[in-house]
Amino acid sequence: MIKIYYLKNMFSKSCIQLLEVVLSSNQHIIIHKISLGEAILDIDDNPETENKLLKLFKKCGFELVKDSDDKIVERTKQAAIELIFYSYNTNSLIRNSEYISQKLQLPYEKIAKLFKKKTKTTLEKFIIALKIEKAKEMLVSNEFSVSEIAYMLDYSSVHYLSNQFKKTTGITISDFKKNPTKYRVAIEDLID
Repeated sequence: MIKIYYLKNMFSKSCIQLLEVVLSSNQHIIIHKISLGEAILDIDDNPETENKLLKLFKKCGFELVKDSDDKIVERTKQAAIELIFYSYNTNSLIRNSEYISQKLQLPYEKIAKLFKKKTKTTLEKFIIALKIEKAKEMLVSNEFSVSEIAYMLDYSSVHYLSNQFKKTTGITISDFKKNPTKYRVAIEDLID
């Protein structure tokens, strides 16, 4: 029986790989597709197999999302993460709202309203937090100048990025560069 499982706390390609490794060793589960926040699996019709599967999800740090509004919020988080972390400069070419609305096939206003209701923060603030974490990652890599990072993350200037970095983190980019490990935040800790 093919089922789609929506999962909370799946925020990176490493999460996908972890789930693939863990599930591939189970002969009662056939993986059709695993992507950020979603696993499409063929499992036998035995309730014991599903219970084992749910325990595996939990052991890996993922929670099953059942409520339809919560699914939209999780899909929104995944879309924002894909845009900021994996789109390689798409962010400067397409507006965040258009991308997320297109990805979820819902009006942005509905998505943003539901996101705020469920998370107690705005989608805009979440996206800014993601952009700052991506900026931190890029600063640590030393592959890009601050000017290039500003462009790639769709900031109009280095000054604007620097101001938002300071406002969000409480420190300057220079201070961050002195001790980057002290100021990194896991994506799952940005919002519940």
